[in-house]
Amino acid sequence: MVSSAPIAATPMAFVQAIVAAYVRAGRDPSAALAQAQIAPAQLQQADARITAWQMERISELAMRELDDEALGWFRRRLPWGSYGMLARASLSAPTLALAIKRWCRHHGLIAEDITLTLQTSGSTASIGIAEHRDLGALREFCLVSVLRNILGLACWLVDSRIPLLQAQFPFDAPPHAEAYSVLFSGPTRFGQAQAAINFDAQYLQLPLRRDEKAMQQMLQHALPLTVLQYRRDRLLVQRVRQLLSAQPQDTHGAEALAALLHLSPRTLHRQLKEEGATLQALKDEVRQSRATELLLRTRRPIKQVAEAAGFQNEKSFMRAFKGWTGQSPAEFRRQATPQG
Repeated sequence: MVSSAPIAATPMAFVQAIVAAYVRAGRDPSAALAQAQIAPAQLQQADARITAWQMERISELAMRELDDEALGWFRRRLPWGSYGMLARASLSAPTLALAIKRWCRHHGLIAEDITLTLQTSGSTASIGIAEHRDLGALREFCLVSVLRNILGLACWLVDSRIPLLQAQFPFDAPPHAEAYSVLFSGPTRFGQAQAAINFDAQYLQLPLRRDEKAMQQMLQHALPLTVLQYRRDRLLVQRVRQLLSAQPQDTHGAEALAALLHLSPRTLHRQLKEEGATLQALKDEVRQSRATELLLRTRRPIKQVAEAAGFQNEKSFMRAFKGWTGQSPAEFRRQATPQG
């Protein structure tokens, strides 16, 4: 059912690409366009946008009528059910890392035009696409769709929102470039060496949370996965702890921390609450741990310890530390240090 105020954010260029697939197959797209409530005149408007529901509808109709889940991107059709087969092959993996690797490997078996690869570099994971032939006019639609498909499936498999650090594409910014902020969370860069999405590598270690029954239900309505925004980020508490610890001077306020996580402050507070945590409690936990370590392991002056622990002044640090331990920082250090 369509919501009363749907957001029209999907570029008409993607619908035009679907129409091109119909034309290439010698089929008439008129009925599918009508069922998706896309008027012929609207189709000609380059700056027009459609809703997620309309995109899901026209995509499913086209995939079924053309019997091609790739919608003309590749030399070989991907018959209806191809991506479901890949999803099933990934379901038994113990972690998201292995599930994605299986998807990438099996995708290469059914479509030789591109190769998907999962790589990690330090704390960043990347799913990239290598192109083996000219994808022509369907290139943008293909690369965007393939990355949104694998991201949607990854989120579903671990039942978690996976925020992107960056999405990148090997073509110039299109006229509808502003739509990419809706299509992909995080910043988007154009004119790059290849198409890819980058995210925190820790998500790769999450266990899969779905079974065969859930898979059966999902495959009945798989297309919404590409636009489904998961409310919960199962690594958010951990990521907040790490930022507070690694960048204490840059995370004093909720606004600064939320910006580093590509969230609004309101969303940050709400999602932490959903995970049973609060920003203040996490701050206290990280600061107390850091301050305690410095007091015990170094002879730094209290003022320097306060700054390193993320406090803006010594007075607020001393007040907080006494609330945590019942002692002043100096008393804590003196009591914990063996007397020579």
